[in-house]
Amino acid sequence: MKINLSAYHPILDIQGNLLFANNGNIVLCFKGNLPEIYSLSESDFEDIHGAWFQAFKSLPTSTVIHKQDVYQKEKYDANELPNNSFLEQATHNYFKSRDYLKHQSYLFFIMPFNKTLNNAKFINPFRKVEKGIHKKMDHHVTEFMKAVNDAVSFINNSRKVSILPMSQNEILDYTNNYFNGFNTDFDTDVQLKKKHIEIGDYYFDVLAVNSELCFGEAVQSSKNNDKFTSDDFIFHQGFIDGLGLNLNENHTVNQIIYLDDKHKWRKLLDKKIEELNKSSNFGTQNKVVLKKIEYIVGQINEDDSSRIIRGHLNVIFWAQEAQELNRIASKIKTEFKELDIVPYYPKGEERKNYFLNSYACFSSNFSNEDLYVTDLKHALCLFINNSNYKSDDTGIIFNERQYNIPVLKDVWDEQKKRIKARNFAIFAPTGEGKSFLANNILRQYFEQKVRLVIIDLGGSYSKFAKFYPEQYIILRYEQGKNLGINPFYISSKEDLTPERLEDLGIFILELLALKEATKAHEVAIKKVLRYYYQIISDNYSLASLYQFVDSKKDTIIQELKIQEEHFSVYNFLHILSEYVDDGLYSFLFSVREDQTYKIEDKRMIVFEMDEVKDNKEILSVMLKLIKSAIQRTIWRNRSERGIILFDEFAKQLKFANVLESVEFYYQAIRKQNGAIGIILQSINQLPNNSTSASILENTQVIYSLRNEKGYQELQQRLNLSSHDLNQLKSIRNNLTGERKYTEMFIKIGNESNIFRLEVPKEVFAAYLTDGKESEQIMALYEEHGSMEKAINIFTNS
Repeated sequence: MKINLSAYHPILDIQGNLLFANNGNIVLCFKGNLPEIYSLSESDFEDIHGAWFQAFKSLPTSTVIHKQDVYQKEKYDANELPNNSFLEQATHNYFKSRDYLKHQSYLFFIMPFNKTLNNAKFINPFRKVEKGIHKKMDHHVTEFMKAVNDAVSFINNSRKVSILPMSQNEILDYTNNYFNGFNTDFDTDVQLKKKHIEIGDYYFDVLAVNSELCFGEAVQSSKNNDKFTSDDFIFHQGFIDGLGLNLNENHTVNQIIYLDDKHKWRKLLDKKIEELNKSSNFGTQNKVVLKKIEYIVGQINEDDSSRIIRGHLNVIFWAQEAQELNRIASKIKTEFKELDIVPYYPKGEERKNYFLNSYACFSSNFSNEDLYVTDLKHALCLFINNSNYKSDDTGIIFNERQYNIPVLKDVWDEQKKRIKARNFAIFAPTGEGKSFLANNILRQYFEQKVRLVIIDLGGSYSKFAKFYPEQYIILRYEQGKNLGINPFYISSKEDLTPERLEDLGIFILELLALKEATKAHEVAIKKVLRYYYQIISDNYSLASLYQFVDSKKDTIIQELKIQEEHFSVYNFLHILSEYVDDGLYSFLFSVREDQTYKIEDKRMIVFEMDEVKDNKEILSVMLKLIKSAIQRTIWRNRSERGIILFDEFAKQLKFANVLESVEFYYQAIRKQNGAIGIILQSINQLPNNSTSASILENTQVIYSLRNEKGYQELQQRLNLSSHDLNQLKSIRNNLTGERKYTEMFIKIGNESNIFRLEVPKEVFAAYLTDGKESEQIMALYEEHGSMEKAINIFTNS
């Protein structure tokens, strides 16, 4: 038998997502937007199962629900990846054409023309349309649409799953793809042969669950994921997820539910029990069936909310070689065996029937012999509730856990859909790749035109910076020398804006280390500064300000009409004497060349503080100077995005004044279009106090790499869920073989999952921060003056 779709098209008309089929059925068509695989906990699976049940239980009797999950082998096209810079091109070419399994979920609600749902064994879905069946919108259809839309709204409000109406083109594409056997580039016919179904380049076969006898003891909404579950934690997956993305073959999973009249079926089941009781002594099979039906009736009687259904589950699979079908069938049978389900293998006419009627318009055609009887809750355990990792429209490239293909994650979130504060933290012990991950994130941000200010203690970013000559500057602290940043410098009086005065006032109050600076203190300092800039005409500096106050020490209080308690001249001169003339730290503010003008046009500024990391006083002042430079130059334009990163900052965070300086950045960044990142070996390196709590509260993007010591402190300090902890514990790295990768936990707001980081050899070389190989690359850079050339020579050798 041959079917040509153009000669027997199943669709009469489409209005919006409402389909009028040639057999009189009315179908409402939706596509499912399911959560990412591995992102759901045991309670998440239960919640989704409960949402399906609440949505479906009140749908009209005789409604048919058909959930179809289509899995197709594809090659990653890399079109969503940027392809401009050297490293972008390397990444694009590396992942292009990688194999993966693409999933699309559909949900159809059918109002059958034959509402009795009592069909003959085999129905030809392409038989000629009877007279009188035509498209019509009567009150029955309107009521059906209202009931379905109510159910869909309920699902969409559950937040985990969303269902979107299909467009006319999507419905036609779905139909053509199905009957064209998912072949691309050509149209073909359906060849319904006795041994197999053949469509174009593919051979098709089917395995089904069509009777209560197929099921073992019980079904549930989720089960243990043996791949990731360990002795100390349980990782969950959906009950039949083994038939989804994990199968890694071309296939569709069809779950069809007939919503029957509860009272009618209760009577029929009671009658069946009576018959089986009389014959149960004549065979063990009768006893098994009797036990199962008694269990179903017991469930109905105990639970008023129960809903009797007839159901059908099948897996249609295909391959380019007929002999491949046996191998795939064996994999599917193994998955069913894991679930204690014995599938039915249809052949000949039965196989043809199952294939044709697994198309949405015809899924009301199954007979009683093709359907199992159970409660709706039972049937919904067989729904697949997750899908591929989702790629955002823009973002940072990571890799998904299933096939290592790239996914874009929007960790900036311009629209604030997931996070209110885009600050981030990276946690990982030494040697697990913190700087490597930070390089990957910052490099991509930089290529997206985000300004970077990196406060670094280990020289981890100089290599990737050299890819962008003329766009970066590295400022290093050397013993006894200043950074060349003069916070008091202005080129003209117009530069002295209220904001600038505010910043300078706070800068001085921080130097004075006033623990509880009041508004009165701030006003007094600003009066002193305005007075200074009015009187002094040039050569502005801290030393000049100090000399000015010293010269006015007897009169300044009266002249500015301020009180000694709000501005102590003695304290000012005494404390700041350490930073001027021959004071201990005078070199920090010595006026030489002001380098801040150099960084105005730079999009990447790296402050290397390795020399100063053990001196809390110098470090604190240096941070204030850096903050002054950033506020004066980098973020004058608030429409421009910017990031400040504190790398390897753990040792300094134990100093209270340093921690408070960092907290100030967090508070100030709110006014800017920016983000702050911190990198720590352990969250315990942040003191457990209110300042740290404020920092963590304003950090809503979390990255954690593998930590053999565990994640309990991370969970407690960040209020992570038990599933977040299970995800962290499931992290596995693979640093051998052709495809090396590290895994990481990423939490964006309330959403979390495990991602991978796999990069091409060129990118790997660019991120190396130490060791012999890094030294070789730097030597090649010194020789050729081009980081691209150096890495090409290195990777090709």
